[in-house]
Amino acid sequence: MDARSIILRLREKETLTSEEIRWFASCLADGTVTDAQAGAFAMATCLNGLGEAGRVALTQAMRDSGDVMAWDLPGPVVDKHSTGGVGDCVSLILAPALAACGAYVPMISGRGLGHTGGTLDKLEAIPGVNTEVSEEKFRQIVGALGCAIVSATGDMAPADKRLYAIRDVTSTVESIDLITASILSKKLAAGLETLVLDVKCGSGAFMDNPEDAAALARALVDTAKGAGCPTLALVTDMNSPLAPAAGNALEVRECLRVLEGRSEGVLLQLTAALGGALLLAAGLATDEAKGRSMIRAAITSGQAREIFAKMIAALGGPEDVRETCLPEAPVVLEVCAREAGVITKMDARALGEVVVHLGGGRLYGGQKLDMAVGLSDLGRVGDTVAKGAPLAMVHAADEAAAERAAEAVQAAIILGATVEADPLVLETLQ
Repeated sequence: MDARSIILRLREKETLTSEEIRWFASCLADGTVTDAQAGAFAMATCLNGLGEAGRVALTQAMRDSGDVMAWDLPGPVVDKHSTGGVGDCVSLILAPALAACGAYVPMISGRGLGHTGGTLDKLEAIPGVNTEVSEEKFRQIVGALGCAIVSATGDMAPADKRLYAIRDVTSTVESIDLITASILSKKLAAGLETLVLDVKCGSGAFMDNPEDAAALARALVDTAKGAGCPTLALVTDMNSPLAPAAGNALEVRECLRVLEGRSEGVLLQLTAALGGALLLAAGLATDEAKGRSMIRAAITSGQAREIFAKMIAALGGPEDVRETCLPEAPVVLEVCAREAGVITKMDARALGEVVVHLGGGRLYGGQKLDMAVGLSDLGRVGDTVAKGAPLAMVHAADEAAAERAAEAVQAAIILGATVEADPLVLETLQ
């Protein structure tokens, strides 16, 4: 086998064998395949697809390209994953909340991808935090606290780690096959017993219509089940940013507000919905309503906040993480509504791109992020806005960048007379 012939067959829409896919994944891991060849494979897959069997083969091959963990813990080993959206920082709240409910959450996460922020980047906005830990330390933190949010070790799904970075800079993020294999190879390598997936749908998601989102959700659920991991998926609305902020440090601030009981918005609602479904599936709740109640109780009691703080300290961050620990941008510019009205449409993808171009996301591999920049005080579709009231606050490194971002925000938020907003959870697949 050789990379060129595999890429050619894929380009010509021929069906790859599982052996060819496994060989290519192993060569991604050991460096035999070049970046150019990996990019060509990703583009051919994005355009032509691998088929159902090929999707399963790639998932298993990338999982098996490194170590696969096993756990011996007194509670169920569970996790959650989102397909990516704008202002989606649920993981930082849900992981410690699940731990407070008796679950163990070895959460292996990723960095920003395209216009969406990455959980690891958000965590590393907290000074001192290092998410690249050894397997031994990962196990120690999960065993002691009930959760840890880290990057995959160099020995875990290395094929995915390489392909993930290449997808981010080659416009091949949206492929169902690549999304499925990337998500599940890491999750299955973590040795999970139960998984819940948050599949985003809307202007800020990689799947912008319900049919495509449902297709991705079904592919993820079926592939994970085929690999022996009970999984369910919630298809959720991403026509508005989930949190009222987008940007690494700004989203951590929102998470702290939720964990401290100072926010009751949709970020908390979705955290409870995903957590409730997962607690039921894992046998820790008798029904979803009870599960949602358990998640909310873990937050209101302060238990989730305490576990989060201990996890941050274990990852090298401050002993008592607070909003004052987080970096702040030197320029903050208010973007005001030019007329009164109801927010009838938001281009959430464009808002995510604003954050990227401010320096909060990557335009090329290895780019150093500005953790302080982004958008705050964002509304949602259906909100009423008075003339002159803020649509958002731009946090930027300089005045020129702030002005450019403000114009982009104005263009991305449409005001009108009335609109019926979509429900937060559109569908559940099992």
